[in-house]
Amino acid sequence: MNLPFFISKRINAESQGSFSSTINKIAIASVAIGLTAVLVSFMILEGFQKTIQDKIFSFAGHLQITKYTLASSVEDEPISLNSSFYRQYKSLDFIDHVQSYAYKAGLLKTDTEVQGVVIKGVGQDFDHDRFAANMVEGRFIQFPDSGYSREVIISRNMSRLLELNIGDKSLIYFVQNPPRYRPVEVVGIYSTDLEDFDQKFMIGDLGLVQRINNWPDSLVGGFEVFVKSGTDHSLAEDVLFGFIDYDLYVNKVSDKYLQIFDWLSLLDRNLIIFLWLILFVAAFNMVSVLLILIMERTQMIGMLKALGARHGLIQKVFVFNGTLLILKGMLIGNLVAITIGILQDYFKIIPLDPVNYYMSYVPIEWNIGIFLALNVATFLVVNLTLILPTFIISRLNTINAIKFS
Repeated sequence: MNLPFFISKRINAESQGSFSSTINKIAIASVAIGLTAVLVSFMILEGFQKTIQDKIFSFAGHLQITKYTLASSVEDEPISLNSSFYRQYKSLDFIDHVQSYAYKAGLLKTDTEVQGVVIKGVGQDFDHDRFAANMVEGRFIQFPDSGYSREVIISRNMSRLLELNIGDKSLIYFVQNPPRYRPVEVVGIYSTDLEDFDQKFMIGDLGLVQRINNWPDSLVGGFEVFVKSGTDHSLAEDVLFGFIDYDLYVNKVSDKYLQIFDWLSLLDRNLIIFLWLILFVAAFNMVSVLLILIMERTQMIGMLKALGARHGLIQKVFVFNGTLLILKGMLIGNLVAITIGILQDYFKIIPLDPVNYYMSYVPIEWNIGIFLALNVATFLVVNLTLILPTFIISRLNTINAIKFS
């Protein structure tokens, strides 16, 4: 039989209804509340980061390959589909998908409004499944067997500003020499809640952009590269630099939208600080509880010493007692955090303002690895601090401890 553990259980059983029982409940509650706050915060942060990253990557890919140029323009210099990269990219095992695109600036005009837009021309190699999460109404473009489609997808912002709905027709003017225009029909509405996309981009047929630019079907504006999950984007960028033609350029999308990704990294640092504050408060509470428990059990400590118990054995009694409180608090904290996560994940109880947060509800991401790491970190950090107050036991005089009241 483990004597320290046995005595610890007897202490817990006998303390029911006493002052220390109330203190124990406060300690359990502090650990539970702290762990719940940390777990929910990490679930929300992970969901927040993943949602924003997925929106950006679904719209622009993980990496973009364009013509190398010193000019700063929305529209890209054309690249041939016969380039060595496009013909051989399947030999790179980290690449999941490649799709061609081309940008063209224009003016979208209705009877009452005019809006500057950039049409993103996409082809039949466009990955509809990745983009499907951004669609809020309508359908995707249907590509004809010959010629090009005049169907377009506009953002929800454009739909409200121009009062365009599914099935409405409009004109898009291209400012060039000579000026050109094309009638288009709205067949879908998307929303990423990201201003960089929603305020200026509409999606159309790549063939339309090629025709306006007088390009043959073999020329495109660039390639969007999607890499497989778990691939290091920086490493993939370096490999592609050595793989593409000398006149092409590779750019990570995370670098292109650096401000957003830096902001997400800053949230990581804030959450780490929050984690340590929670652990400090929980550890401080547990130390206070053990000190109170030691004072309440001073006579018992004196009796154990008189019977020949070593300091280490008595210390283990109180460490086991604190560990039991920590485990109870962690169990409650996990149950509450998982319940909150499930409710928010399925029912979207807590809404957000898309203008400020880029999404309409608080997202939840389930990451078992982080869940386990946070539980282990909480248990180890708080449990290690329990050793500190037990050192006071070695300084208690046996006779004085027995007489203590």
